[in-house]
Amino acid sequence: MDNLSDTLKKLKITAVDQTEDSLEGCLDCLLQALAQNNTETSEKMQGSGILQLFASLLTPQSPCTAKVANIIAEVAKNEFMRIPCVDAGLISPLVQLLNSKDQEVLLQTGRALGNICYDSHSLQAQLINMGVIPTLVKLLGIHCHNAALTEMCLVAFGNLAELESSKEQFASTNIAEELVKLFKKQIEHDKREMIFEVLAPLAENDAIKLQLVEAGLVECLLEIVQQKVDSDKEDDIAELKTASDLMVLLLLGDESMQKLFEGGKGNVFQRVLSWIPSNNHQLQLAGALAIANFARNDGNCIHMVENGIVERLMDLLDRHVENGNVTVQHAALSALRNLAIPVVNKAKMLSAGVTGAVLKFLKSEMPPVQFKLLGTLRMLIDAQAEAAEQLGKNVQLVERLVEWCEAKDHAGVMGESNRLLSALIRHSKSKDVIKTIVQSGGIKHLVTMATSEHVIMQNEALVALALIAALELGTAEKDLESAKLVQILHRLLTDERSAPEIKYNSMVLTCALMGSESLHKEVQDLAFLDVVSKLRSHENKSVAQQASLTEQRLTVES
Repeated sequence: MDNLSDTLKKLKITAVDQTEDSLEGCLDCLLQALAQNNTETSEKMQGSGILQLFASLLTPQSPCTAKVANIIAEVAKNEFMRIPCVDAGLISPLVQLLNSKDQEVLLQTGRALGNICYDSHSLQAQLINMGVIPTLVKLLGIHCHNAALTEMCLVAFGNLAELESSKEQFASTNIAEELVKLFKKQIEHDKREMIFEVLAPLAENDAIKLQLVEAGLVECLLEIVQQKVDSDKEDDIAELKTASDLMVLLLLGDESMQKLFEGGKGNVFQRVLSWIPSNNHQLQLAGALAIANFARNDGNCIHMVENGIVERLMDLLDRHVENGNVTVQHAALSALRNLAIPVVNKAKMLSAGVTGAVLKFLKSEMPPVQFKLLGTLRMLIDAQAEAAEQLGKNVQLVERLVEWCEAKDHAGVMGESNRLLSALIRHSKSKDVIKTIVQSGGIKHLVTMATSEHVIMQNEALVALALIAALELGTAEKDLESAKLVQILHRLLTDERSAPEIKYNSMVLTCALMGSESLHKEVQDLAFLDVVSKLRSHENKSVAQQASLTEQRLTVES
């Protein structure tokens, strides 16, 4: 290591004189020392202050530039050397060198920048601001036959693409075209995997999704799926998963999704359909998720239901009832829920037997499946009185809903259960449904729902409670009392933060409670008249009108 000290001293002198032969010799010695013991050599270099001289050696015209960049790349493998490299002002000259024509200089420069900025979002962001992305994309296009340079570009893209700020810059280049071109040429699994690692974060951006679709990535992905579907090799199974996952990700963009749907006639849509009956769980999952993504607008949903997608999804669910794959169950239910949104699809899906297919999963203990099951049923019964009545009289379903209304660990399941309970009453307006819910202990949950932080849920609860009070007050009276409904209504009416529709519906419900002696007494004891008369001057016309009507009603009743 004494030789190293001599080399560093000599290098300082030659760096200033820029005498090429001796400079090259010193650099070779340094590279040798780094190869033998990187950490110790790096520490000595840091102590000697040599790094500060390197900035002046990184010039495009110097024949030693590649070696200097190589040394920087080697020392920057050590975490403790990265900040000193930044402090020595090496980033700016290195970025300039990315415009070099020399492939070795480009390779070592890329390595040096990559190692200095490794794992540092702030330094990577600095590179992005210095415009390295368009430069690297151009390099990839020019040097696509140089495997080492291509790999260097891909590693850089992989790191930079993790940063949100990079996406806009990537979107303004022809990265999609270059990556797809490169992808088509790759036969080796490792090389394709490397490109996948860049594609996945980039494809999170909607503009890039569309560019990738236009560049023909989807056709490549479909080909991989076709090639790998029957293989049991670990690499092939992994690649099949990556390709089908990426395919689903591309469908998350509205424009890219619509382009691939092609009015339901597109080759891609047809191929995705063929995944659903497949025996491969990964393809079933990707197929169902793709359908859920295609089902993001009414036109697509209507077309798919007309063309028999519901039966395919029900068949798929049927294959996963007993000890089924939870992710497939979740995906198929997501697709059915989205398909049930357009009004014209509801009756068709009900007559196809979707509720029966969905209710088979009532036993599921998996919150994501429970959540989608509830959402699907709620969508299906919207304004469908007969279906709402049929489900609302299903004791097994109502008891499960009441149980899930207490799922404190799963806010989504709890919220959806409450909303479905309320929907069963609102859409059926049926005494039998109300009796079933009262007998199953559901009233207290609807009263609690009226205090939700979400106005839409408060409203749904108040409307359902008003129907209960109008149709079956005698049956529900005790439960409404013990759930402290009157106190809650008083609070909603006096709270200035309550939305106008909440105040309005609270007064409608108050009037409906007058038929019960005990609840009427509670309303009188809490001096509702005073609260209501103040609301007569409310800025919202409907609230003011309802306040007048409620005041009259309370006066008459008193």
